[in-house]
Amino acid sequence: MGEYLVFTLCAGMAAMGDLAGHERRGTLTWPGRSAVLGLVAAAVGIRRDDTQGLARLEPLRVAVGIIDDGVLLRDYHTVETIPTAAAKRPDSRPSAMLTAGRATNTTITLRDYRVGVAYAVTLWGAPLDGLAEALARPVFSLYLGRKSCPLSAPPDPRRVEAIGPVMALTQARLPPFRPPGRIRLVASDERIAADDAEDSRNDMAIDRSKWHFATRAVYMHRPVREEDGA
Repeated sequence: MGEYLVFTLCAGMAAMGDLAGHERRGTLTWPGRSAVLGLVAAAVGIRRDDTQGLARLEPLRVAVGIIDDGVLLRDYHTVETIPTAAAKRPDSRPSAMLTAGRATNTTITLRDYRVGVAYAVTLWGAPLDGLAEALARPVFSLYLGRKSCPLSAPPDPRRVEAIGPVMALTQARLPPFRPPGRIRLVASDERIAADDAEDSRNDMAIDRSKWHFATRAVYMHRPVREEDGA
């Protein structure tokens, strides 16, 4: 038996990672390691430029159980940009707009979201002291991706004893307004079973202030259902 911290992440809208281009920013189907640890850091009160504080969370191992990955929503909106030649080294965006005058460009950009998501999350492998209390009473607002995606319910964190992360994830509690749901897939920092599929994801934070991330291995585990005969 080991000790795990479990909690849930439910949101009406979520936007999770993927490569960020200027004209389109996509979203993946589940929150990665950097998103989970960033959310925990916000709860604790660690700022993005606090490298030492963020480093204290890195030893944690993370597994995300996908209960409902929602449906895709694409948002179209316009962005007004300023040519470099029109405004060099401005003090602020309003100042740059004033200097540019009519010499601005308007482009259509795309933003992808997942609607109606629910995930179970577990952390282990490093001291968990204070994390449940922080998630219950976060210092900064918690959101799932962009700031326009706040959680739709408190994460309901608690520490549990379990034999492995999958058992820990089954003890996460969904908010009462969501129907019961089983974990369909688990994305874990560590291999859970010998037949887990190995994938990669660019979600290991190197420098959050500069948005630099590295690629890591992630193991996809599919829990066995009772109807499968196990």
